[in-house]
Amino acid sequence: MVTADLIALPFCFLIAMLLRGGDLKLASHFGPASYVLVAVVTIAAFSVSDLYRAVIRFIDQRLLSVTGASLAVAILCAWIVMFAINEESFPRSALAIYWFIVFSYVVASRIGMRNFLRNHNAAGRGNAEAVAIYGAGEAGARLAQAMRGTEEYRPVCFFDDKRALIERNINGLRVFHTGRLADIAAAMRIRSIVIALPSVSPERLRDIMQRLSLSGVSTRILSRLVDLSDDKITPRDSIRDLKFEDLLGRLPVPPRLDLFARCVRGKTVLVTGAGGSIGSELCRQIVTLVPARLHLLDHSEFALYTIRQELATRFPDIPIEAHLGSVCNAELVERILRDGTVDTIYHAAAYKHVPLVEANIVEGLRNNVVGAQVIATQAAKHGVETCVLISSDKAVRPTNVMGASKRIAELIFQAAAARHDGPTNFSMVRFGNVLGSSGSVIPLFQRQIGRGGPLTITHPDVSRYFMLIPEAAQLVIQAGAMAKGGDVFVLDMGEPVRIVDLARTLIALSGLTEKTPQNAGGDIEIRYVGLFPGEKLHEELLTDGVVFPSEHPRIMRMKENALRPAVLDTFISCLMMACETHERTMIESMVKAIVTEYNPQPPATIPVAAPTPLAGSQPQPQASPPGAQLDAEPARLGLIKKFVPFRI
Repeated sequence: MVTADLIALPFCFLIAMLLRGGDLKLASHFGPASYVLVAVVTIAAFSVSDLYRAVIRFIDQRLLSVTGASLAVAILCAWIVMFAINEESFPRSALAIYWFIVFSYVVASRIGMRNFLRNHNAAGRGNAEAVAIYGAGEAGARLAQAMRGTEEYRPVCFFDDKRALIERNINGLRVFHTGRLADIAAAMRIRSIVIALPSVSPERLRDIMQRLSLSGVSTRILSRLVDLSDDKITPRDSIRDLKFEDLLGRLPVPPRLDLFARCVRGKTVLVTGAGGSIGSELCRQIVTLVPARLHLLDHSEFALYTIRQELATRFPDIPIEAHLGSVCNAELVERILRDGTVDTIYHAAAYKHVPLVEANIVEGLRNNVVGAQVIATQAAKHGVETCVLISSDKAVRPTNVMGASKRIAELIFQAAAARHDGPTNFSMVRFGNVLGSSGSVIPLFQRQIGRGGPLTITHPDVSRYFMLIPEAAQLVIQAGAMAKGGDVFVLDMGEPVRIVDLARTLIALSGLTEKTPQNAGGDIEIRYVGLFPGEKLHEELLTDGVVFPSEHPRIMRMKENALRPAVLDTFISCLMMACETHERTMIESMVKAIVTEYNPQPPATIPVAAPTPLAGSQPQPQASPPGAQLDAEPARLGLIKKFVPFRI
């Protein structure tokens, strides 16, 4: 670069003199030494700006701007010196002309060489992935420029929906309308599409994904625009696969740090169901807050071993004790609380799979109901400060035994809070489905796609609320800090997501297409198998209880109707007696006596017509009037006397 400049800069000075004088007379007035001196001074200014330390292939606008400024300072100093010595033979206006010519030369030579090197490098990358960019804005242009400096990607074109950009040329790449996506992708052998819209909303992203899925190529997203500045080209780190949380329809709820640590930091914590999806994530979040000691309780040996090893490896300084056994074992729970002086309990142990619990109602009720009763009783007995129940949206007007059992567990915690005979603060956290959990549809869909399909969905209109596992765990931890006793906390989860839309998105994320009568050559078929027994079309999060704001802007506090503790104890005793008979009719009648909203329904038939999009709001079942549970107590007692009079 120095040699090239030593040759070129004297010619730049000669051109400046010719432009100033109009002929060779002024230029010939200065000897060769003057031209060499000007070139040396200019190169010195370039050296100050670090121009000669730059790698040409990665040179950027910022460095060229600094070079121009350094040259301007040098010329200004030369002008001041000539003015001070009253040098009249040299036209000072030629200095400005010289600056313009030299700066133009520097920009043209460096950018031209940079483009040549990048194009030469791209020509030698025959195995580079052909990539299209969705979004021909600033982010897309910077991404295309960054890709040209890598060996992994080769940008070939842009796609955009804006008519004003169609057929335009951006960074040497042509812009096509999204409607031509499939044809262009096949013609240019595009292997993936990168969505270059870093601030796109989840709703818009879902819409884009549905249109991009027609191309049959994999889709990724640009996550960090800041990494794509010209002097820090890291598209590998900035391009990632789309994740399910990108399509939730809302932004994740961030934790409030003061609430997050209030019931954990420096305290002894017990997590039941510690090996499950929610329980294990609770443990991961808790250990980051440095508890004094963490107790893990789970009846699955492998799950308990797995989470214990993970936590001990990552946080060797935190005392962790693993207890193998059932949460229904009152002696085991009492020993843990007595010997460990536990301050906080997060009760996540429960059977949650609706069809399995529906087919095994006795074990489902015993585990979920007795487990909650044991935890609540022992927590109050041993003076635990905070006790939080992990509940479910299926507890709202339940149509299945699992949801009803979770509602009974809520009633148990409400009754424990109503006794007011100890320092324990009881609360419940209610949320929807968790993405990626053991019972989630996502792992099922992934396995079915791996086998080539079909994807099985119960009903074309079925919808669910979704949240992330870390988000759910953070909500549970914060709820314990906000509880005042007997509260039910509910997350503002946005709009529910249709399962069929989730399935189609997953197909698109896999780079495949849906097989339909209109697209017989598709890869994966979606097949409707009918609702499972007790399954709802649309879940709910709120009942007819009173809703209050909480300390967290995205978390609501509810006051639900409750049963008197003594009455609830009688009902649960009778329910367990009914479970001993294994007679489904009697058991369901006892569940109905406790949870009056429990309404088992036959599976809905699948409509023959094509699926229709969900409306903006979900149809809500008829709510029970306030106080209905208390008014229904005589009817409940009548049912009890009818079925188990000898036990009464």
